[in-house]
Formats: sequence, C-alpha cells, structure tokens
Amino acid sequence: MNPAWRELPVRTALPALHRALDADGVAVLAAPPGTGKTTLVPLALAGLLAEDGRPARRVLVAEPRRLAVRAAARRMAWLLDSRSGLGAPPAEGWGKVGFTVRGERRVGPGTVVEVVTTGVLLQRLQRDQELPGVDVVVLDECHERHLDADTALAFLLDVRAALRPELGIVCASATSDTAAWAELLGGAPVVEAHGVAHPVDTIWAPPPRAVRPAHGTRVDPALLEHVAATVRRALAEQDGDVLCFLPGVGEIARVAGLLAGAPAEVLQLHGRAPQPVQDAALAPGAGRRVVLATAVAESSLTVPGVRVVVDAGLAREPRTDHARGLAGLVTVRASLAAARQRAGRAGREAPGTVYRCWAPAEDALAARYPTPEIALADLTPFALQTACWGDPDATGLALPDRPPAGAMAAARQTLRALGAVDADGRATPRGTRLARTGLHPRLARALVDGAPAVGARRAAEVVALLSEEPPRALGDDLGAVLRTVRDGRDPYAGRWREEVRRLQRGTDGGPAAAKEGGRTAAPLPDATAVGLVVALAFPERIARARVEKPEPGARSPYLMASGTAAELTPGTTLGAVPWLAVAVADRPAGAPSARVLHAAALDEDTARLAGAPLLTAREEVHWDTRRGEVTARRVESLGAVELASAKLDRPDRALVRAALLEGLAREGVSTLLSWPAGAAGLRERLAFLHGALGEPWPDVSDEALLAAAAQWLEPELSRARRRSDLARIDTAAALQRLLPWAGGTAGRLDELAPERITVPSGSRIRVDYSGERPVLAVKLQELFGWAAAPALAGGRVPLTVHLLSPAGRPAAVTGDLASFWRDGYRAVRADLRGRYPRHPWPEDPTTAEPTKRTNTRR
Repeated sequence: MNPAWRELPVRTALPALHRALDADGVAVLAAPPGTGKTTLVPLALAGLLAEDGRPARRVLVAEPRRLAVRAAARRMAWLLDSRSGLGAPPAEGWGKVGFTVRGERRVGPGTVVEVVTTGVLLQRLQRDQELPGVDVVVLDECHERHLDADTALAFLLDVRAALRPELGIVCASATSDTAAWAELLGGAPVVEAHGVAHPVDTIWAPPPRAVRPAHGTRVDPALLEHVAATVRRALAEQDGDVLCFLPGVGEIARVAGLLAGAPAEVLQLHGRAPQPVQDAALAPGAGRRVVLATAVAESSLTVPGVRVVVDAGLAREPRTDHARGLAGLVTVRASLAAARQRAGRAGREAPGTVYRCWAPAEDALAARYPTPEIALADLTPFALQTACWGDPDATGLALPDRPPAGAMAAARQTLRALGAVDADGRATPRGTRLARTGLHPRLARALVDGAPAVGARRAAEVVALLSEEPPRALGDDLGAVLRTVRDGRDPYAGRWREEVRRLQRGTDGGPAAAKEGGRTAAPLPDATAVGLVVALAFPERIARARVEKPEPGARSPYLMASGTAAELTPGTTLGAVPWLAVAVADRPAGAPSARVLHAAALDEDTARLAGAPLLTAREEVHWDTRRGEVTARRVESLGAVELASAKLDRPDRALVRAALLEGLAREGVSTLLSWPAGAAGLRERLAFLHGALGEPWPDVSDEALLAAAAQWLEPELSRARRRSDLARIDTAAALQRLLPWAGGTAGRLDELAPERITVPSGSRIRVDYSGERPVLAVKLQELFGWAAAPALAGGRVPLTVHLLSPAGRPAAVTGDLASFWRDGYRAVRADLRGRYPRHPWPEDPTTAEPTKRTNTRR
C-alpha cells in the first residue's frame, strides 16, 4: 500500500462505516471533497487495507461521469501501489482495481473493486437483478441528484428487499444534507468524515458593466471576457494554481483562447478533453497552472495544487419542451450549494481565495440546491428503465422525488410510438432490446431500424454522431460532418470511432452482419442514409420548407411534423433543401421559431418512410376565415406537415355541420344568420324577458344561441352545406323553438313583452327593446288623456316614453308620464307651441282629446 492513504481524513470514519454495514447493511457517508471518500472507502470495504483485517469483498463503485470513473480507478490503483491495467498491456495482468464505462472495460480475474458509471450499473441490473459476485455497491456523489443515480438506488433497494438482503449499499455524499438519504434507506446510520477545513476568503468580482442574461446555451461574450480578466487578476494577486468554473465546453474553449499568453499553463478539464489533458489536470504540475473546468470538478474530482477558485456562477441544466418535442441544456445560475462546493476547492490543501464573478445581492435570486434531474429531464429513458424493471409508473420505487406526471405521460407516449411498451406501459421484447443498447430509446430505435435500411455500419456511424453532439465548428449539416469525422484525427473523431465499434458489436450479428447489411443497402447514398437514420430517431422533427422552391442561399422557414416552426441558423451549410431531418434544435427565449443546430437533408420518399407512423389521410372540413366559407378537402399529412390535398365533393354531413358551427363561433350568430325586422324584434323581446324575469325565458345572446344550436337551428343546420344556406334559415321561426311552451308560459309573451302598445289616439306603436329598458317613441299629442304608461314584464319594468314633437323629433323622455304632465309639460308646450301652431297644445293634457291630426284637419 502507498503510505499516502494514512493521511486521508476519511480514514477515521472507516470503523463506524464498517459497523454500520455489519449491523444494517446500508449506510450514508457524508464526507467533503478531498477526504478520500471516493478512493479509500471502496478499498477499505473490499478488505484491501491489510491492517483492518476485514474479509475480502467485491465492491462496485458507481460514479455519475466517465471522467470521474477513470480518475477514481487510477487514484485507487496508485494508493494500492499496484497496476490496474490502466494503460498496461494485458500480458502484465490486471490489478485489483478496474473500471468500466460505455465502450471500454478494464477488469481482470483479480479485480475486487470496479468503478463504473451509473448508466453501466443500470444496464447490469437490467441484465441480472441479483448482481452476482457483488457484495457492496457504493453510489458516489448522490448529492448531485443525477437521474441515473436516483434510479439505480431505487433498483438496488428493490433487489435488497426481494432478492439479496445481504447486499450492502453505501450512499456517499459530499454534503452534510443526508437526512433524506438516511430515510430513503430505511433509517440508515449516517457516518460523517470531517476534512481539514482551511479558510477561504471571498472576493466579489462582478462585471464592470451589465451583461446579458444567459439564454439557451448562449453566454454573453462580455461575461467570458470578464472571467478571463478575473483569472489574470487572480494570478497577479494570489499564489498557487487557479481552478475556474465555467458552464460548458464552449465557454471553456473561449476563455482558454482569451488567456493566451497568461503566466501559467492553461488546461481544459471536461468529459470531452483528451485523456492526456485530463491526466495532466489531475496530477500535480511542475509550474503554475490554470484549470478551466465544468461542474465535474465541484466534488467528483480533486485537482491538486489549487489555492484560488474563479467562479463564473453558471451551470447547465436539462430542459424539455414536451409541447414542441425539443430537449436540451440551458444555462442557469448555479445554486448556492454549488457555489459553496466550488469555493471549498480553494481551501482543500491550504488557505485559499474564491473570486465570484457576480454581485452579493444576486445570491438572493439563486436556488439553495440544484434542481433534481428527474424534475427537468426528458424522462423517456427513465420510463423505459422502469418499464423493463416491471414498474411502468415507478409508483413502487423508492425515489427521492417522484417523476412529474406530465413528463412521464409524454415519455410513455414516445415509448408507445417506438413500440417499446404496450398499452399498459409494460416493456415489449422490442423495448427490452432497445434498452440493452445503452442508448436513448430514440437513438436505439434509429440503430435497430436503420441497420436493415442503410447497413449496420452506417447506422452505427450516424447514431454515434447523435449520441455525442459534434462540435459546432464542423457545421450544421450532419452529412458533411460524417464525412469529416471519418477522416478526422481529433479527440472527437477518436471517441466517435470507439462508439461506432461499440454500437456495431451491439447490433445483431456483429461486424459480419454489418458488412452484409452494408451490401444490402449499398445503393442508398450517404446523404440519404444520414437523413433516414436521423429521421428514424426524431420522426416528429422531420421538417418541410414552407417555400416550395427556396432561393439558393436563402434560409427558408420550415415546419416540423410536431407543428413547431423552425429556421436554419445564419451561416448554415445545409443550403436550400425542401426537407430536413432535424437532430438538434433549440428555441431561444422570445423567439417565434426553433433554431436548427444539426440536421440532415431528406427527400419526401425518405421522410414518408421514416415518419410512417405519423402519416395520416383524413377528410378535413373546416371554416375558412379568410373566405368566410366552408372548405372541404381530403388531406394527406405527415404529422403537421401537409403532403397533398384534393377538393372533397361530398364531405361527411357531420363534419360540415361542425364547420358551420365553427363559422358561427368565429363570425358570430348575429353576422352569419339573417335577422329581418320580425326576427330581430322577437330576439330583443326574449332578451328583455330573460334579463327581467330569468328562466324559463331563454338567453338569446350570441354565445347562448351557439351553445343551443341543436335546440333551435335544427333540422336546418344539418341540411346546410355552405354560408348561403345559413342565411336562408327563418330565424324568427327558429327562435320559436326556444320559447317555454311546456308550462304554457310562452303564451304570455305578448302580455309580458308586447310587440306593440295601443296608445290613446288609437295608434299601435312598436316598443323598442334594443336598449337597456323598453322604449315607446310616440308623438306627444297622441298621449293626451293617458295618465300613466303601462309597466312591462308583469309590472316589474316601467316603460320609458320618448315624447316626440309633431316633426317626430325627441321633445322629452320620461318614465313617469303623470309626473311629466304635472311638472314638465308646461315647459315643452311653451317651447314647441310657437314652432308648431297648427297642432293642439292644450293647457291640461290629461283631459284633452288625443289626436294624430292638426287643428285644421280636426
């Protein structure tokens, strides 16, 4: 053993951890980064520390990232002072420590500690739930709340409860927030290890000028320039190496470029970095260094020599837009817990300093802890895992957080479309096959169904491109990207070739079948093959140009099968193509369309082949608002993309009726139907009675009449075929169907709301019900001798009288005729008598004879 293991702080917690596992079989370990939680604890549990005298056990350690897997295995091998096979030729034998990541396995017969990704652990559990040969499983960095880790823990608890009660489980966390984990493990004991906490000074270093908030994956270049300037400031003001946290690979590359000429070696630490660069970052340096890292360095990895941390304050989280079928990463403010973890890296070995590139007041807007991935991510892979496990709804799993119902419903819908689950959500044999590829179910479908069409080799090549997004510098045309990486010698091309080989091995028949499949599909050009495989993975993202013949060089707008509008980015290399298979797209905040980041050209035949489950042929009858008429077509569509249409001569009557109702709703009952005076008057009288008396008198507003269309517009509505047929409906007769005939109340219509009223002169004057109150407009002389106007609605609503001059112009308005004769008539008489001398103007109108005539004619 390397004597360095004795200096690791977690050593003091090992006896308590052993006692907890011996007594309960489960334990929660809380240990800060740098204490040896990841490296010494598995060796101790495996009985590899000779002085402990513990029995030998096989330990499986699950890490959330491949980079952490390799680093942990290498560090454990170094502590053992033995060779683990990491870079050693097989002839020298394998050591006691090994590792497995997707596409790479380094273990031997003598391996007792194996480090794997949580994804690999899930695959093993699905193949054999008992995990034969494994005595203890350590789930490291459980505080990060990765979905695979949460799922693996739930499965392990199932295994322990039903199959292997002796299986030991340790949840290891770099934070002290362990109560939830202890409860999840049935009240498991919590073992704490305390590291040497050196003080860390905080220097607030907000940008000198305002920067734009991050949206999508875009970060304001001004912020990155400020981060680079802060790193240079830290190099000038402090001693030791500098660890700088940035949200992603693109930002790391940008800041590295801005640090050219800095008085230190600049290293980039992330999952895509070449292995020699990763090794250099995780080993002590000969000179001063600046390590630019993603969140992987928060707790999973220990970078030696760090005395200064520069924190950009940003992180990446998954987001899924289920309505538009878009998923991806977005840049967000790092949580307060993440900021504490990052700052702590400066004080692991000695007192240090953290430069925070934001103002202290901004902490009030930050979340306390990172959001669990299960609450944000696309749950399609999770739903397939639980379906294969036998719990499609995940209701029986001991999860720290329940999956959102909407996201699970969307995931099950996707899986049903892929044929991976049945109507009850149970995994089908096809679903089990897709799950065993270790890919997202969409990519697994593209691999399995694409191989017979394009050959296993080419299907694997395209799926490998989709499983790790190519660098944006290679362009957005995946066909061109494929040609480039085939001949590439850069790290991405190397990882791509490894994944292609792994995927080929995983297809039925292996390389031999791949060659045979390739010969079968040889006539299919590369460009078409790429488009087909991409479309098989994302059929709802098959997109057609909205312009039939786009201009060369123009960025034509597209419509995806999901109904989402999309546009190519400036500088696109795809050109003006009529069809696209979109692999990666995002929708910037406030943008009306999605932005296509990676896609492949398609033709219509290939689109129809890949999107076959989305093909529909239907009769489409609807109201055309622009024409104001019913439109009937037979339409063939691929999702929301219309492929062809033809006029429908004899549309289904029910569809026509629905279209006419749509027209009535859009344009209004008052507009599309004809309302001659009689019908309009009846409608106004009914509206008055409904307002004054309520039920059973009907509501005849546009909304109410539309809702009651079946009651009053039939059978005419079902016979109608077009707008003109609606205009011919006798609305007066139709309204009669709404009257309350059953109880005899309809017979009182003329009593309660008479159409006309006979005045003292003998004239029958029409009552106007169009306003808030009924109005009787009549010449003043015709009302002589009328003491009071009648009240309507059974005496509840007084009649408003508009008294007109002999010329028919308004002279006075009153709701109390007796009061008018007594108080108002004299002034009106004085005003009008001189203008109309031929008309009678008696001093006492209450006793005068009513008349329609002048004095002369009388």
